[in-house]
Amino acid sequence: MLRPMPLPGTIVSSTALNVRRHRIDSAALPIRVKTLACLPPQHRQSREIRVRPPHRNTSDFMIKAPPAAAGQRIGLMGGSFNPPHDGHLAVARTALKRLRLNRIWWLVSPGNPLKANDGLPALSERIAACRTLARNDARIHVTGLEAELGSVYTAHTLAFLVRRFPDVHFVWVMGADNLASFHDWKRWRDIASAVPIAVIDRPGWHLAAMNAPVARALARNRIPENRAAALPFATPPAWTFLPTRLSPQSSTALRLAKAAQSGI
Repeated sequence: MLRPMPLPGTIVSSTALNVRRHRIDSAALPIRVKTLACLPPQHRQSREIRVRPPHRNTSDFMIKAPPAAAGQRIGLMGGSFNPPHDGHLAVARTALKRLRLNRIWWLVSPGNPLKANDGLPALSERIAACRTLARNDARIHVTGLEAELGSVYTAHTLAFLVRRFPDVHFVWVMGADNLASFHDWKRWRDIASAVPIAVIDRPGWHLAAMNAPVARALARNRIPENRAAALPFATPPAWTFLPTRLSPQSSTALRLAKAAQSGI
């Protein structure tokens, strides 16, 4: 008999949660979700280690992270947010709705390793702008976590979060424009193997994203749009592509418009 998933915010033992989670996944969400019971004995230990590291770095607990409870489904959106705009909100709200997330964290990066960061406003300014934009949606939590980690690389951030919160269902959320260049990201395969990925459509990027090297490499791991709600429980690599209301705004266009008005 299946037991219901604990309500968000409920603290339960990690062992009990792990068993309940996999029972529910195998019965109700049959999409590349592996149960410990169906694995050969020699593989059960390796599966447990991959999901729940045997020991944590004690320094992890010195890093301030947003609150999260066992069993929650949390989306992760990274970027420089320079500046944040309605397109970011559209992506976040699409993920919240279609993936049935409890929260989504905006990880405001100290800088983008793939872009020139000259003239990048201070992290505190960009965090404040993000909080102003998302002030009417309590499900969106803005954080400068990566600055505390001392890294601008998503692979490092995800490794920390999965280690710090082993019983949280994280999903990496990004726009279709990011999928088009995802193969240039540092250790992109480690990112894809760490957590499931939700790609949200962006104006003018649909074809480029769907024909991108990573989209082709992970074609067999794509989950249909109509089963997107199961993505947080899927075993990575797993990803889905979600259409949404397309906002014409982009950070690049807004920066260029501001520069033009300033006569720069």
